[in-house]
Amino acid sequence: MIQNIPARSKGWLLFFYSLPSKPVGNRMKIWRKLSRIGAVPFKGSGHILPDNEENHEYFQWLVSEVISRGGEGAFVRVERIESLAEEELITLFDQNREKEYRPVEEGVEALERRIGNSNKTGTAENRKKLIKDYNRLLKEFEMVKKVDFFSSKKGASLEIRLKGINKEITCRPRGEIKKSEKLIDPKDPKDYQRNTWGTRKRPYVDRMASAWLIRRFIDPKAVFKFIKEDETTNPEGGFVTFDMKNGEFTHQGDLCTFEVMIKVFGLKDKALKKMAQIVHEIDLKDEKYPAPEAQGIEELLKGIRKTGTADREILEKGMALFELLYASITL
Repeated sequence: MIQNIPARSKGWLLFFYSLPSKPVGNRMKIWRKLSRIGAVPFKGSGHILPDNEENHEYFQWLVSEVISRGGEGAFVRVERIESLAEEELITLFDQNREKEYRPVEEGVEALERRIGNSNKTGTAENRKKLIKDYNRLLKEFEMVKKVDFFSSKKGASLEIRLKGINKEITCRPRGEIKKSEKLIDPKDPKDYQRNTWGTRKRPYVDRMASAWLIRRFIDPKAVFKFIKEDETTNPEGGFVTFDMKNGEFTHQGDLCTFEVMIKVFGLKDKALKKMAQIVHEIDLKDEKYPAPEAQGIEELLKGIRKTGTADREILEKGMALFELLYASITL
């Protein structure tokens, strides 16, 4: 009987290799790489992964590495394993991922107890420690999640719990209202079309992100101009300044310009909330939000700024990066 492959899998990749007994370190290096990409030992003679483009390419490189170390390697693509049902194979992967999630689960339980037992969660010192530990756990979780190919129950449960912790340590005490929020008056994007938007030279994170936000959600035909700090008005009109002293849109209280503009224009896109936390952390570095992605994105933005020769080039590349970040969150 022909076995139909469930929609959850497009088939499998089986990897086989052998290496000389010495040096022993070669075997350990290959084993670690297989473990890192989520490959599961299979029947004592090989390793198995779901068939996709990324895994296929990685096995190609791994075969080359095995050969370069004096061994032999090969991999095959199969639609099914005759002796095992599809669900049995998926269970095999889920069981391996659950083992890898256990240290994260223990950390989550400890962090939940600290939050539950503490009467000082909202204090700056305690909150800073909670955020640091949360970021570490989130990083560990994301590493396992990348190879949790079939969305195990343990992974789904931990993700919900981590979101709950995030909410607990980032929310403000009940009744607390920041002055910065009271000062923000709502505006309609329709009143800000086909404008020239002025900002400071040598754009960086907040200006890049805000420019992306303007063109993506507010003024698709926006033109950007780079001006001096005191050049904040234009008698001809149609000129709006942002992220600069006395600009129409700039920092307010503990909010960066990107956050202010999201609130002013009433933008409700869920991905923007996550992006705002990342931009805030890079720009203000006050550890207000757990945003482990911030460090990597900041390094990319620094690279754009260092290699760009003109302000417009730097801004456009920065905006392109934020478009990619938006896509990674929404897709």
